[in-house]
Amino acid sequence: MGLDILDILDIGMGNTIANEIVVSWQSIAIAWSDLSFASIANIANLDYLGTLAPFTIAAIGAVLLAEVVRDVYHYLEHQQQPMPSGHALHHKIYRPDLTCISLDAYKQAQWLNDVPEALVMIGLTGVVAIAAWLVGLSAAIYWGLSFGCLYSIGFLATAIARSQGYLIETDLTHKPGDLKTLPSNWFVNRTYHWRHHFDQGNAYYCSTVTMVDKILGSSLALKGKTIAITGASGTLGRALLAQLNQQGAKLVALTTSAGAEFDPALKNLKVLSWQPGAEADLLATLQTVDILIINHGINVYGDRDPLAIEKSYQVNTFSAWRLLELFLTTVTTSKHKATKEVWVNTSEAEVNPAFSPLYELSKRTLGDLITMRRLDAPCIIRKVILGPFKSNLNPVGVMSADFVAWGVVALAQRGFRNIIVTINPITLVAFPIKEFLQSLYFRLFTKTSSNPPQPGFMSGSGSNYPDPTAHIQSRSVLK
Repeated sequence: MGLDILDILDIGMGNTIANEIVVSWQSIAIAWSDLSFASIANIANLDYLGTLAPFTIAAIGAVLLAEVVRDVYHYLEHQQQPMPSGHALHHKIYRPDLTCISLDAYKQAQWLNDVPEALVMIGLTGVVAIAAWLVGLSAAIYWGLSFGCLYSIGFLATAIARSQGYLIETDLTHKPGDLKTLPSNWFVNRTYHWRHHFDQGNAYYCSTVTMVDKILGSSLALKGKTIAITGASGTLGRALLAQLNQQGAKLVALTTSAGAEFDPALKNLKVLSWQPGAEADLLATLQTVDILIINHGINVYGDRDPLAIEKSYQVNTFSAWRLLELFLTTVTTSKHKATKEVWVNTSEAEVNPAFSPLYELSKRTLGDLITMRRLDAPCIIRKVILGPFKSNLNPVGVMSADFVAWGVVALAQRGFRNIIVTINPITLVAFPIKEFLQSLYFRLFTKTSSNPPQPGFMSGSGSNYPDPTAHIQSRSVLK
């Protein structure tokens, strides 16, 4: 008589037998589980994965090391007087459109500049890999570090080929033609490198990754730049003028305060009066400006009447937006894409309360417009996100205006597109997330206009706009 397990259990015969069968099945299940795990481990080769991870990390580190070696070598060349002949030739052979004066000069520059540069990269990355082997690091690590040497050999091979007139198309950052894109932030593109040749030779040293420039503060050269600042007679405006003057900039103070006086120690300072609503009157000036810093604003504190709403939005939002758009119409040449910029002070009120609702609302609106405009702007637009500092707008601020201005300039020189100077750690975390998500949202649900504004599209004086500063109460501040 054949009985299966259910029969045995149903007729109540031999509970011991049933228990033994259950235990047996549990043992089989455990054994199968162990076998399955062993099979998966064998298939995935956990030992291999354990080797791949340190190899990959070491290889990436070695490539970054090779780039750091190249960029530091480049920086040191520029510190020598006179500059080494090979690198001097490298600078001389290019015209502003990155065409070469002659093929022979280009090939000679490859031999005298690019080949020695690659040899230095090979030598130092090779020394690091050999040192890792000598001290007994794992094979995965020293072979990963050896990848930096192999990476550098690739640059040597292409440099030698270019010196013979071959593979010239591999010289990506010196490709001739107009500049089509804005300077990139983390990786070097043609426009970024163009600035090293034709904007400021003692900056923009990096070749592939911009890390060294960010450390040195050479991601943006300010010396000799014409920089205009609105709100120049305010507390922060004056501090920015002082900091930029130290960097050798030519300054234009745009102020709404009649008769405002400035520090006589400021060199190359030009003072112009203007009023919100008459932005178009500044067009001729903005055409000569390299960097426009939009820094003006008012704070109506606790007011919420219609006039306070009108003033807050007209000054903090729409006046700033009109100035931005007016300046963008002056970006008309290939060079302008590389050298012109706008910095907009929007405040950390974009992500945190400022205990002044209309100030928050108007600044957040400005911040949103800037985020959208950056998607297809013809030049770099930087946001300046500031925490509470002591000023006429905020008498109880914690930070000093001098410290804030120093931070703004230092971060701009390191290439930051979102310049955050604050004591609030929440802003440091919340703002980048907010900016990324909002930028993505705008990119997905808006489109680029096929009819961009032309220079002077806000032609005429400010008569098209009401004077938003009329009847400003004494508690409000506009500088």
